[in-house]
Amino acid sequence: MSFGDDFARHWGIFVKEEPAMLKNPSLKYQAHPPVNLTDRQWPDNTLTHPPRWLSTDLRDGNQSLAEPMDNARKMKFWDLLIACGFREIEVAFPSASQTDFDFVRALIEGNRIPEDVNIQVLTQAREDLIRRTFESLQGVRQATIHLYNATAPLFREIVFRQTRDEIVQLAIGATRHIRRLCDEAPETDWTFQYSPETFCFTEPDFALQICEAVAEVWEPDASRPMIINLPATVEVSMPNVYADQIEYFCRHFSRRQQVCISVHPHNDRGTGIACAELALLAGADRVEGCLFGNGERTGNADLVTLALNLYTQGISPELDFSQMKKVVEVVEECNQLPVAPRHPYAGELVFTAFSGSHQDAIKKGFAARQGTSDSLWRIPYLPLDPADIGCSYEAVIRVNSQSGKSGAAWLLEQNHNLILPRPLQQAFSLLVQKEAERGEKELSQMAVWNLFRQAYGIVDAPPLRLKEYVCNNQSDQRTVLSAELICQGKKLSLTGEGNGFLSAALTALCREWKTELEIVSYQEHTLGKRSDSRSVAYVCCQDRTGRCAWGVSIDSDITRASLQAMLNAAADFITC
Repeated sequence: MSFGDDFARHWGIFVKEEPAMLKNPSLKYQAHPPVNLTDRQWPDNTLTHPPRWLSTDLRDGNQSLAEPMDNARKMKFWDLLIACGFREIEVAFPSASQTDFDFVRALIEGNRIPEDVNIQVLTQAREDLIRRTFESLQGVRQATIHLYNATAPLFREIVFRQTRDEIVQLAIGATRHIRRLCDEAPETDWTFQYSPETFCFTEPDFALQICEAVAEVWEPDASRPMIINLPATVEVSMPNVYADQIEYFCRHFSRRQQVCISVHPHNDRGTGIACAELALLAGADRVEGCLFGNGERTGNADLVTLALNLYTQGISPELDFSQMKKVVEVVEECNQLPVAPRHPYAGELVFTAFSGSHQDAIKKGFAARQGTSDSLWRIPYLPLDPADIGCSYEAVIRVNSQSGKSGAAWLLEQNHNLILPRPLQQAFSLLVQKEAERGEKELSQMAVWNLFRQAYGIVDAPPLRLKEYVCNNQSDQRTVLSAELICQGKKLSLTGEGNGFLSAALTALCREWKTELEIVSYQEHTLGKRSDSRSVAYVCCQDRTGRCAWGVSIDSDITRASLQAMLNAAADFITC
């Protein structure tokens, strides 16, 4: 018998021999009942300002880690939260462990708490734990005492075996004890927070009843602030149901104007962000969560995503994620958990397009933006400007076998200021695709550049290298060109004439090698805005069979660049 079998027998768990999803899951699971709120207002509301934020990374996030943070990691995370602009931070469950207790003391005794920052600590509804919690806070300027007890039928009936009234009396007794201890320490500005844990699957009338009873004891006003926190401790319903629960509570709570309504969504159904946003529409004032959604099971609502969702709707979140890579780095180090590469806004790949059609649209979006004074961000496939969170445009387009002509062209433009003619984009994209398929991997920016250089002659020793040239314009508008070339190490002198220097050079080249070539495309541009910037030339030659070849050259002398580009193209048809 396996360890798993022993575990199951010990705990009385029935294990199927062949586990499988049920054909009729309604035999085992039931939909969460909706709230009878036919005149709900939240669907027609809009968000116009950010909520109050509370980070619970150091408490809820920390308690979910396989290896909880030591004080050094917690202090590093604390510094990050302060730098990001959080002014309410749940720092610990000080009665639960000595490590948490010591961390609270380190913050206070080390004078690490800015004057405008309010720390929050969690306690259960037990007098000994409440006393221990207050001991950890001695000497603090301001703090929030966060009291919770479970209220849902599942917990009342199975975990605690208590009636509704017993649950209410537990919360009332703990609140009285907290108020008394707060009154005994008037040097601290106290805020009281109460959470009916498991609010989201507590009967709405009972959630309202217990919060009314607790508020009656605390008597909230301007001098005695109070927060009612309504957590989706475990997500059990669709986000719209949670929004209905919040609106119902806000409508019927008698002291709504005297308290702050906070929400604490988890992500069990993958809708933690939606729950938070809809709860704000429904009347909530405050959101508790963690950076990148860390927390018990599937995690808490992700405050980074929520903040930047507001930001991309034109609402300042009043949080600063300008250095996102640094934020990710610190969070990964402290939590010892990776941030997923496709995590919204922060993941390594979230601004990256591999698809050719996506790359083309992004490239055109940036090109259009350069030609307008419109300050609005309008780039296809990019809802946020990466620069706003400290990310470069380099990673926006990356190249693999699925990339079209725009991907490689974008990399060359962004990193080398090359604006390839469209036919050259198409030709080069085939080379890139072949190389990516051959290696079965993504091509780096440097790999793309090296492939381009080798393919089109931007090398130290091209097959046909222009050493010297003299160009003279005749009175009959003909141009005479004399040039010295290096062909496979051998010197070669050529002279030709034509209706321009490229025509003259090509005439001389064709006469020397007894071939027929024509220039079917020629473009050039500078690589910078200064008058002394280098220039790049692109030349496409075609033989009489219709086969084409491109050559590219970069030089401070545009004539030399053009001649060398033509030689690079012609080299594809010539054997020295």
